[in-house]
Amino acid sequence: MLTILKSIGYFIVAGLFEIGGGYLVWLWLREGKSIWFGVAGAVVLVLYGVIPTLQPQSSSFGKIYAAYGGVFIAMSILWGWKIDNTIPDKFDIIGGLVALAGVWIIMYFPRR
Repeated sequence: MLTILKSIGYFIVAGLFEIGGGYLVWLWLREGKSIWFGVAGAVVLVLYGVIPTLQPQSSSFGKIYAAYGGVFIAMSILWGWKIDNTIPDKFDIIGGLVALAGVWIIMYFPRR
């Protein structure tokens, strides 16, 4: 169980770094913020690339990134809600839950 909790934690941190880094670049290029937003975003995105390597050794690159796609979907919906004030509708919520179900199946569903 501790391995699963650590894995979920790594997914959450990776999501924050990827979405946060991308958001900083967005602010720089789309909203005219200082180039330092872009530089900070690039650094955060590089760190994002490191975090998935902390996932359990038993998981392959493709499996981790496939599952992370579902985490990214759910976290992007939450980011939009809390940071961009875009309230998710019922279909956003259903889609996010379906994506998280996929994460659970890919990463944590018992195998023989």
